[in-house]
Amino acid sequence: MSEQGQRRPFFRRRKTCPFTGSNAPKIDYKDVRMLQRFISERGKIVPSRITAVSTKKQRELSKAIKRARHLALLPFVIK
Repeated sequence: MSEQGQRRPFFRRRKTCPFTGSNAPKIDYKDVRMLQRFISERGKIVPSRITAVSTKKQRELSKAIKRARHLALLPFVIK
């Protein structure tokens, strides 16, 4: 086979965690605008495989979202 006929497979670059780095935002339950980026349109917490958040930060993020829900800063369910 000729080299021109062979194609390299498409390689999707791995996303980096948005909360790691020097000037990364801190996860805070009072920052509702930032937390809403990680909630689906139905009000569910989006999984880390979609948002590319690391495991440790995903746990912190879910705790912050749940804390904001209990303080009525975020809704539990969006109808």
